[in-house]
Amino acid sequence: MNGNHVLLEIRDLKKHFPIRGGILSRVVGSVKAVDGVSFAIRKGEVLGLVGESGSGKTTVGRTLLRLIEPTGGRILFDGQDITDLPKDKLRPYRRRMQIIFQDPFSSLNPRMTVGDIIAEPLIIHGIGKTPQERTERVAELLKLVGLSPDHMRRYPHEFSGGQRQRIGIARALAVAPDFIVADEPVSALDVSIQAQVLNL
Repeated sequence: MNGNHVLLEIRDLKKHFPIRGGILSRVVGSVKAVDGVSFAIRKGEVLGLVGESGSGKTTVGRTLLRLIEPTGGRILFDGQDITDLPKDKLRPYRRRMQIIFQDPFSSLNPRMTVGDIIAEPLIIHGIGKTPQERTERVAELLKLVGLSPDHMRRYPHEFSGGQRQRIGIARALAVAPDFIVADEPVSALDVSIQAQVLNL
Protein backbone atom coordinates (compact mmCIF):
# COMPACT_ATOMS: atom_id res chain seq x y z
CA MET A 1 0.00 0.00 0.00
CA ASN A 2 1.30 3.41 -0.85
CA GLY A 3 1.06 6.60 1.22
CA ASN A 4 -1.97 7.79 -0.78
CA HIS A 5 -4.07 4.75 0.13
CA VAL A 6 -7.46 5.90 1.49
CA LEU A 7 -8.15 3.95 4.68
CA LEU A 8 -11.52 5.48 5.58
CA GLU A 9 -13.95 7.39 3.40
CA ILE A 10 -17.21 8.90 4.62
CA ARG A 11 -19.72 10.06 2.00
CA ASP A 12 -22.67 12.28 2.95
CA LEU A 13 -22.99 10.67 6.42
CA LYS A 14 -26.25 11.39 8.23
CA LYS A 15 -27.51 10.49 11.69
CA HIS A 16 -30.95 11.74 12.68
CA PHE A 17 -32.51 10.90 16.04
CA PRO A 18 -36.32 10.70 16.13
CA ILE A 19 -38.39 12.98 18.36
CA ARG A 20 -41.43 11.17 19.71
CA GLY A 21 -44.55 12.81 21.06
CA GLY A 22 -48.15 12.23 21.96
CA ILE A 23 -49.85 9.34 23.70
CA LEU A 24 -48.79 6.80 21.07
CA SER A 25 -45.17 8.04 20.99
CA ARG A 26 -45.32 8.73 17.27
CA VAL A 27 -42.34 10.27 15.53
CA VAL A 28 -43.12 13.98 15.28
CA GLY A 29 -39.73 15.18 14.04
CA SER A 30 -36.03 14.49 14.20
CA VAL A 31 -32.81 15.96 15.52
CA LYS A 32 -30.20 16.11 12.76
CA ALA A 33 -27.11 15.33 14.83
CA VAL A 34 -25.01 14.69 11.71
CA ASP A 35 -26.20 15.88 8.32
CA GLY A 36 -24.12 15.36 5.19
CA VAL A 37 -20.57 14.91 6.50
CA SER A 38 -17.95 13.75 3.98
CA PHE A 39 -14.19 13.23 4.35
CA ALA A 40 -11.40 10.78 3.59
CA ILE A 41 -8.49 9.70 5.78
CA ARG A 42 -5.39 8.15 4.27
CA LYS A 43 -3.23 5.59 6.02
CA GLY A 44 -0.95 7.39 8.49
CA GLU A 45 -3.00 10.62 8.51
CA VAL A 46 -4.57 12.31 11.52
CA LEU A 47 -7.86 14.20 11.16
CA GLY A 48 -9.29 16.44 13.85
CA LEU A 49 -12.99 17.31 13.95
CA VAL A 50 -13.53 20.70 15.54
CA GLY A 51 -16.84 22.13 16.66
CA GLU A 52 -18.90 23.41 19.54
CA SER A 53 -20.22 21.13 22.24
CA GLY A 54 -23.24 19.27 20.86
CA SER A 55 -22.26 19.79 17.22
CA GLY A 56 -22.13 16.05 16.46
CA LYS A 57 -18.40 15.21 16.69
CA THR A 58 -18.94 12.21 18.98
CA THR A 59 -21.89 11.07 16.87
CA VAL A 60 -19.72 11.13 13.72
CA GLY A 61 -17.09 8.97 15.46
CA ARG A 62 -19.57 6.45 16.83
CA THR A 63 -21.51 6.29 13.56
CA LEU A 64 -18.48 5.70 11.35
CA LEU A 65 -17.49 2.81 13.65
CA ARG A 66 -21.10 1.55 13.43
CA LEU A 67 -21.53 1.73 17.21
CA ILE A 68 -24.71 3.58 16.26
CA GLU A 69 -26.35 3.04 12.89
CA PRO A 70 -26.29 5.81 10.27
CA THR A 71 -29.51 7.28 8.88
CA GLY A 72 -27.89 7.79 5.48
CA GLY A 73 -24.63 8.06 3.59
CA ARG A 74 -21.83 5.56 3.00
CA ILE A 75 -18.91 4.36 5.15
CA LEU A 76 -16.01 2.79 3.24
CA PHE A 77 -13.15 1.20 5.15
CA ASP A 78 -10.14 0.07 3.14
CA GLY A 79 -12.27 0.18 -0.02
CA GLN A 80 -15.08 -1.98 1.42
CA ASP A 81 -18.53 -0.46 1.98
CA ILE A 82 -19.36 -1.38 5.59
CA THR A 83 -22.49 0.79 5.89
CA ASP A 84 -24.97 -2.07 5.69
CA LEU A 85 -22.80 -5.03 6.73
CA PRO A 86 -24.53 -7.33 9.23
CA LYS A 87 -22.89 -7.51 12.67
CA ASP A 88 -21.25 -10.92 12.05
CA LYS A 89 -19.60 -9.65 8.84
CA LEU A 90 -18.52 -6.45 10.62
CA ARG A 91 -16.39 -8.30 13.21
CA PRO A 92 -13.14 -8.39 11.16
CA TYR A 93 -13.45 -4.61 10.68
CA ARG A 94 -14.02 -4.06 14.41
CA ARG A 95 -10.55 -5.43 15.05
CA ARG A 96 -9.10 -2.86 12.67
CA MET A 97 -11.10 0.11 14.05
CA GLN A 98 -11.07 1.04 17.74
CA ILE A 99 -12.22 3.94 19.92
CA ILE A 100 -10.85 5.73 22.96
CA PHE A 101 -13.91 7.04 24.77
CA GLN A 102 -14.18 10.55 26.16
CA ASP A 103 -15.15 9.53 29.69
CA PRO A 104 -12.68 7.20 31.44
CA PHE A 105 -15.08 6.82 34.38
CA SER A 106 -17.97 5.23 32.48
CA SER A 107 -16.10 3.44 29.69
CA LEU A 108 -14.50 0.76 31.90
CA ASN A 109 -16.51 -2.12 33.39
CA PRO A 110 -16.24 -1.73 37.19
CA ARG A 111 -16.71 -5.49 37.73
CA MET A 112 -13.70 -6.47 35.65
CA THR A 113 -10.04 -6.25 36.58
CA VAL A 114 -7.79 -4.08 34.43
CA GLY A 115 -6.15 -7.23 33.06
CA ASP A 116 -9.54 -8.62 31.99
CA ILE A 117 -10.59 -5.28 30.44
CA ILE A 118 -7.48 -5.10 28.26
CA ALA A 119 -7.52 -8.84 27.46
CA GLU A 120 -11.20 -8.84 26.40
CA PRO A 121 -10.59 -7.63 22.81
CA LEU A 122 -7.71 -10.13 22.51
CA ILE A 123 -10.08 -12.97 23.42
CA ILE A 124 -12.90 -11.70 21.17
CA HIS A 125 -10.59 -11.46 18.16
CA GLY A 126 -8.61 -14.64 18.89
CA ILE A 127 -5.27 -12.94 19.55
CA GLY A 128 -2.87 -14.97 21.67
CA LYS A 129 -3.07 -18.74 21.58
CA THR A 130 -2.82 -19.20 25.34
CA PRO A 131 -3.85 -17.25 28.45
CA GLN A 132 -0.14 -16.77 29.16
CA GLU A 133 0.42 -15.08 25.78
CA ARG A 134 -2.54 -12.76 26.43
CA THR A 135 -1.24 -11.93 29.92
CA GLU A 136 2.16 -11.06 28.43
CA ARG A 137 0.48 -8.81 25.83
CA VAL A 138 -1.55 -7.05 28.57
CA ALA A 139 1.64 -6.48 30.61
CA GLU A 140 3.35 -5.06 27.51
CA LEU A 141 0.40 -2.70 26.86
CA LEU A 142 0.33 -1.49 30.47
CA LYS A 143 4.04 -0.65 30.26
CA LEU A 144 3.45 1.12 26.94
CA VAL A 145 0.92 3.50 28.54
CA GLY A 146 3.06 4.10 31.62
CA LEU A 147 1.37 1.75 34.09
CA SER A 148 2.80 -1.22 35.95
CA PRO A 149 1.98 -4.82 34.96
CA ASP A 150 1.16 -5.30 38.67
CA HIS A 151 -1.98 -3.22 38.05
CA MET A 152 -3.57 -6.11 36.12
CA ARG A 153 -5.34 -7.47 39.19
CA ARG A 154 -6.78 -4.12 40.28
CA TYR A 155 -10.21 -2.67 39.47
CA PRO A 156 -10.96 0.64 37.67
CA HIS A 157 -12.18 2.41 40.84
CA GLU A 158 -8.68 2.05 42.30
CA PHE A 159 -7.22 4.38 39.64
CA SER A 160 -7.23 8.13 39.03
CA GLY A 161 -8.92 9.62 35.94
CA GLY A 162 -5.61 9.87 34.08
CA GLN A 163 -4.75 6.26 34.87
CA ARG A 164 -8.20 5.09 33.75
CA GLN A 165 -7.77 6.92 30.46
CA ARG A 166 -4.42 5.15 30.01
CA ILE A 167 -6.23 1.84 30.56
CA GLY A 168 -8.75 2.83 27.86
CA ILE A 169 -5.88 3.65 25.50
CA ALA A 170 -4.22 0.29 26.24
CA ARG A 171 -7.52 -1.47 25.49
CA ALA A 172 -7.83 0.37 22.15
CA LEU A 173 -4.23 -0.50 21.21
CA ALA A 174 -4.56 -4.17 22.26
CA VAL A 175 -5.59 -5.45 18.83
CA ALA A 176 -3.10 -3.24 16.91
CA PRO A 177 -5.84 -1.42 14.96
CA ASP A 178 -5.32 0.42 11.67
CA PHE A 179 -7.66 3.23 12.72
CA ILE A 180 -8.49 4.80 16.10
CA VAL A 181 -11.22 7.30 16.94
CA ALA A 182 -10.03 9.36 19.91
CA ASP A 183 -13.18 11.03 21.25
CA GLU A 184 -11.76 13.97 23.24
CA PRO A 185 -9.61 11.52 25.22
CA VAL A 186 -8.31 14.14 27.66
CA SER A 187 -11.29 16.47 28.14
CA ALA A 188 -12.36 14.81 31.41
CA LEU A 189 -8.85 15.02 32.89
CA ASP A 190 -6.99 17.66 34.88
CA VAL A 191 -4.77 19.95 32.81
CA SER A 192 -1.68 18.53 34.55
CA ILE A 193 -2.58 15.00 33.38
CA GLN A 194 -3.69 15.98 29.85
CA ALA A 195 -0.16 16.51 28.52
CA GLN A 196 0.99 13.13 29.90
CA VAL A 197 -1.87 11.28 28.16
CA LEU A 198 -1.44 13.20 24.88
CA ASN A 199 2.24 12.25 24.82
CA LEU A 200 1.25 8.57 24.66
